[in-house]
Amino acid sequence: MFVHASIRTSNMDRSVDFYTRFLGLTLLSRREIPQNNAEIAFLQDPQAEGARLELTFYSNQKKFSQPDYEDRVFDHIAFEVKDMSQAIDTMRKGKVTITDEPFKLSSTGSLIAFVEDPDGTLIELIERKKP
Repeated sequence: MFVHASIRTSNMDRSVDFYTRFLGLTLLSRREIPQNNAEIAFLQDPQAEGARLELTFYSNQKKFSQPDYEDRVFDHIAFEVKDMSQAIDTMRKGKVTITDEPFKLSSTGSLIAFVEDPDGTLIELIERKKP
């Protein structure tokens, strides 16, 4: 069973705010890990149905940058949204970077879009086709 994925953050407060405010996750826990000079936070959807997202902040990390898209090793994480228009509108008002405007996936009929979190991690938004 898949348990969680961890992504690094350069600012824990800002990232927790982003994932709770724009993607509706709930903060489950947040704590220091002195053994590796880190702070971690676990978030999950309010229904506790999906895998958890771990945010990790390393206090000794001096350089924090995302390579150009073509040079990235990690591609993206994905979240299902009920209303793509509303999600994109809220994010746009919140000055979230929208890298790909919503478009219909021809194979499934679902709408997808891509945005970036405050550290440039790519996030896919999916509105499933309604039956």
